[in-house]
This record gives sequence, C-alpha cells and structure tokens, in this order.
Amino acid sequence: MSYRIERDSLGEVQVPAAALYGGQTQRAVINFPISGLRPWRAFIWSMGIIKRAAAEVHQELGLLDAARAAAIVQAAQEVIEGRWDEMFVVDPFQAGAGTSHNMNANEVIANRATQILGGELGEYRVHPNDHVNMGQSTNDVIPTAIRLGALWRLDELLGAVSALAEALRQKAQAFDDVVKSGRTHLQDAVPVRLGQEFSGYTTAVERDAERIRRAAQGLRRLGIGGTAVGTGLNAHPKYRFRMVQRMEELSGLSLEPSDNLLESMQSMADVADFSAALRTLAITLTRIANDFRLLASGPATGLDELRLPAVQPGSSIMPGKVNPVMAEMLNMAMFHVQGCDLTIALAAQAGQLELNVMMPIIAHNLFESMQVMIGATRAFTQKCVLGLQANRRKAESWLEKNAIIVTALNPLIGYAAGAQLVKEALASERTVRQVAMEKAASGELRHRHEDRPVTPAEIEVALGDVRRLTEGGILSG
Repeated sequence: MSYRIERDSLGEVQVPAAALYGGQTQRAVINFPISGLRPWRAFIWSMGIIKRAAAEVHQELGLLDAARAAAIVQAAQEVIEGRWDEMFVVDPFQAGAGTSHNMNANEVIANRATQILGGELGEYRVHPNDHVNMGQSTNDVIPTAIRLGALWRLDELLGAVSALAEALRQKAQAFDDVVKSGRTHLQDAVPVRLGQEFSGYTTAVERDAERIRRAAQGLRRLGIGGTAVGTGLNAHPKYRFRMVQRMEELSGLSLEPSDNLLESMQSMADVADFSAALRTLAITLTRIANDFRLLASGPATGLDELRLPAVQPGSSIMPGKVNPVMAEMLNMAMFHVQGCDLTIALAAQAGQLELNVMMPIIAHNLFESMQVMIGATRAFTQKCVLGLQANRRKAESWLEKNAIIVTALNPLIGYAAGAQLVKEALASERTVRQVAMEKAASGELRHRHEDRPVTPAEIEVALGDVRRLTEGGILSG
C-alpha cells in the first residue's frame, strides 16, 4: 500500500494514499484495533447532515466563504447518500466522547471538498477543524448524531412493529373460535380462547410501540451549539437555532433546540429512555416467542396447540424433526437488544461533570439495537406469525381433560366441594364433567347456598358450553 504523509499536533502520520480520511483518523485506526466493527449507516448519515447544515448556516452568517461552503455541502451530501461509507473506519471502542468519529467525518468531508476545489488529498484547501468543524465540538456533535440517527430509523422500526401487531391481530380473529385450556404457573387453568391469547399479544406489542414513540420525543431536543461544555463558546449566537431549523429541513424530522445545552451535553438520559423502551419491547417479544415455542411443543409429546411454519429441517441427525427456529431466532435477537440496553444504561450513568465520554459505545449499541429489532421483527412476522395454524383437535382434547373447569361450578357448589371433585377426577383419570354428573345423579352434590341437591341439568348448563366459560360473568348459582 502506498502512503501519503500528513502532519498534526503530534507529528507526522502515514495515511493510505487513496484514503479520504486523514491523520487523526489514521491514529485512531492504529490505536484502536479492537473489534473490527465500523459505524452504523445511521451514524454516518447523521454526521453528514450535521456537517452540511453547519456549512450552510455559517455561510449565511458570513463566517464561511461561498466556495468552501459549497464544496463542504457537496461532500457532506455524498456522505449522506452513502457514497463514502467505507471511509468511516474508526472502531466504536475508541477514545472517549467520539473525537475520533468526529474527526473521521471532518477529514473525509475536508479531503473530498478539497478534491472538489481542485486540490489533492491531504492538501486541505478545506480544513477539517477550521472549516468543516466550525462552531462545533465533538461534545455537541456526537450526541446530536445519536439523536438524529435514532429518529431517522424510527418510522422503519415502528413500521416493523406495526406489521407484527397487525399479523397478530389477524390471527386473533382467525383463532377466536378455538377454545382451549388456559394455563397459569404452567398448570391447568380455566378455559380461554386462542384468539383471546393472541389479542393479548397484539395489545402488548401496540403498547410497546407507543412507549417507543413517546420516548422518541425526548430525542428531538438537540444540544447542537453547546460546543465544548454547553456554554456555546466559539459558536455564533444564532447558530444553534438556525442549525436545528436547517437539520429539520434536510432530514425531514421534527426537531427542536434544547432548552438547556448543559443538560443535553451532561446527560444521556433521553437516549437511555429510548433504549429502555426498546428493551421493553424486547421483553414482550421474548415472552411471545417463548409462548409460541411452548404452545408448539411436541408435536407428539408436547402441547401441540399451535403449528408454526416449517421453514427448515430441524436436525442433522433426527430425520423429520422440525424446530421453532423463527421463535428461537427472536429470542436470541431480543436477548442481544437487552444486552445493548444494559451497555447503554451503564454508559449513560458513567457521565461525569460536563460530558459523558462513553458516547461512542452508546451510539453503536443504540443503532445496533434498532437494526436487530427491525430485522428480527420483520423476519418473525413474515416467516412465523403469518403462517401460524391452530391445532383445534389437540386444544379441545386438552381442555376436555382439564379438571379446572370445575371453577365454573363454584357459584353452585362452592370452592371446597369443587376442589374435592378435582381430586376425584384426577385420581380416577376421569373428567370433572363425568364425576360431577355422576355425583349430581346420585344426589351427593349440594347447593352451597341452600340445602338441596344440584341436578345434572344444572351441571350441564354450567359446563355444557365451554365457550361461555371464556366470556366472563357468573354462569350459574
């Protein structure tokens, strides 16, 4: 590889000759060969938006000449469009605050702008600090980029979640006439309709989407213009307001200037709140995936009330085995999201005084959470939920054996007598209906409120239509 020599405040640096980035980026590449990870596209896009907006605002304010401003705008737009993604090379495990990320963007845009003006790489007719980074600091740029990047993907995320909720709603409607055994503590409980279970899943996902939407509102407050510590040193008084307006125009996002620039720089609470909303959805999706795996267990030796689409063979040794792979995938993906959230929470609480220096890993984990959440949710919806089928025969078979439907007789015979019926049914391996009808026919069952026998007809009314047991209310007595 051929190199060019660049100089910074520490001396000379060898930079790959064709690289748009410069000496400070190259130092970061050398210093932090940690994970091989690169910045997410949402982060690069956000940095392009910030740098373009800054050039335009500074030209308007008379602080940047038209030629350099135009070159920066063109170069930043190319970054926004993804033309130079391969030039963003700094590992997210790097020096605190994200100075290396910021200088990576500054140098790429400065070198590309220099080319646009007819110069050579490393010549810096447009300077990374003096021109591209004018009126800015890493300390207000990086938190702004985190917020913009998350908002940029918000509609995509909410769309994936909405599609999942709609697929679950369709299944709730399709399965509404499947009456099955409810289960609490993984033990038999009173009947429930499979459609009712799915309506619960639907509403849970919808409510989590609303939590994400609410938390995203905090991300719209931008601390750009705070520069180094939130005081706005070296930034024009009008700069931060014009920046928010211009970034709103460029991004199509609804944004607002922070009402306290120091808070916006000290605190990552808005980001932690948004990440926590993602974590809550991850918890819900984990629970749903676990239910799917349990309801589809077997099929011969498990519950087998739900049939998941067979999307691939399940074993390299057992012929014919099919596993709930999409639910397993969702579990693993959501565990990862929750791990990312823990990292964000720990990094957010590590802020000190005027700055949180853990922002690079906050940015990486937030964008990774969103990427994984979007991809996993889409795949689970398309390859699992939409193809679900109910096993009506097995669900009805389990319900027939469920002694806990005796709960419907509580108004007639009381709790204690019902418990005795369950014990006898389980001991004799008969159904509660059989035992109750037998005892009613012999006159052994008595009304709990009055001293008269319960008739077989009353038992039949209470237990005859199992769907009625799923609709609430007092059914007898």
